[in-house]
Amino acid sequence: MDWQTLLTRERLGKPVHSTDELGRSPFHKDHDRIIFSGAFRRLGRKTQVHPVSSNDHIHTRLTHSLEVSCVGRSLGMRVGEVLRDTLPDWCAPSDLGVIVQSACLAHDIGNPPFGHSGEDAIRHWFQQAAGRGWLDAMSEAERADFLSFEGNAQGLRVLTQLEYHQFDGGMRLTYATLGTYLKYPWTSRHAEALGYKKHKFGCYQSELPLLEQIANKLGLPRLVEQRWARHPLVYLMEAADDICYGLIDLEDGLEMGLLDYAEVEALLLGLVGDDLPETYRQLGPKDSRRRRLAILRGKAIEHLTNAAARAFVEQQSALLDGSLPGDLVEHMHGPAKHCVLKAKAIAREKIFQDKRKTLHEIGAYTTLEVLLNAFCGAALEQHGGRTPSFKHQRILDLLGNNAPDPGWPLYTSFVRMIDFIAGMTDSYATEMAREMTGRSSPF
Repeated sequence: MDWQTLLTRERLGKPVHSTDELGRSPFHKDHDRIIFSGAFRRLGRKTQVHPVSSNDHIHTRLTHSLEVSCVGRSLGMRVGEVLRDTLPDWCAPSDLGVIVQSACLAHDIGNPPFGHSGEDAIRHWFQQAAGRGWLDAMSEAERADFLSFEGNAQGLRVLTQLEYHQFDGGMRLTYATLGTYLKYPWTSRHAEALGYKKHKFGCYQSELPLLEQIANKLGLPRLVEQRWARHPLVYLMEAADDICYGLIDLEDGLEMGLLDYAEVEALLLGLVGDDLPETYRQLGPKDSRRRRLAILRGKAIEHLTNAAARAFVEQQSALLDGSLPGDLVEHMHGPAKHCVLKAKAIAREKIFQDKRKTLHEIGAYTTLEVLLNAFCGAALEQHGGRTPSFKHQRILDLLGNNAPDPGWPLYTSFVRMIDFIAGMTDSYATEMAREMTGRSSPF
């Protein structure tokens, strides 16, 4: 791979790259298109780790994505400064920053309501549907898209199909930004076989032609059928997510009373060492833990960002030939790598087992089961030109022009139903399921 091709300004859905505007490159346009999209706005009411809470300090998918984008921008710009001489003449370090920033903004845009438990609930429902024979008419690859439902693949569909220019390029982002978004440039047939991360894949069969087009435009090597090497900048987006996920999970854990402040402070102090901000040294006993942690967290992110950028530059050759094993955190040095891995371990042991989160996950299964029964049941009943019942016709009416056509293959109809359900916020999904079961809230 080479930077000249990897950083192309050409857009999906347009034959030539956008003309530059004063102070606004094609990559800045990508950033703005994501920010102003409805799918991005809805992340404000979607679960990050903990249920959307009355505590305004707990993160949602939206606040998480914004924070990841800030770290990603810094990573891209720092790497860009070091690699400046190898970049195309028209590409500045700031362009690398905004490409990574845009991909970070979009990295969770396809996640369904209720976070990862929502993903698992959708997979579980389709496993039951397969047992009832509902997926028999599909190919094995098509069935795998549902049985291994994945927010990353749904996100590619949002970016390239659903928002703005519907089914004609979607947001029409640059290939460089789409490549940087594509954390898993392969289809569901590789989700389990690679052993990379369980269920992880980045493209449904419905978007495979688009993935092939993106890979060809960027010069991503095809490794095997339906699987390509990752764009090097993906590793910066992934590192930004890991850095924020690790540290922010700990902050949320403190807010919810699940962690001891001294444990979190010790972890961050072990990373920054003597490089403490003067404002932190001046804090007194009356200063809040929240303020103390915010100052310390800022310095910790600086150290982790420096370590990730350094690892990227050191591994540039392996990144460009598509051979780097694992993620960038694995190639960070000493205290930085230890901090991220330890933060994730603490979250697994003490945060993810919280009873409030468990109840929320059970509720997610119930809510999504109601919705999937209703919408996929309606698609199934009308499939092949059959006349749906009054109830199912009313369900189809809820989708308006986005309702599936009776003559479509069942795979296409089910994908369209997933578009609608996965795009819901937690609160909208909960309220719709309640209405459908006759348990609407009294006025």
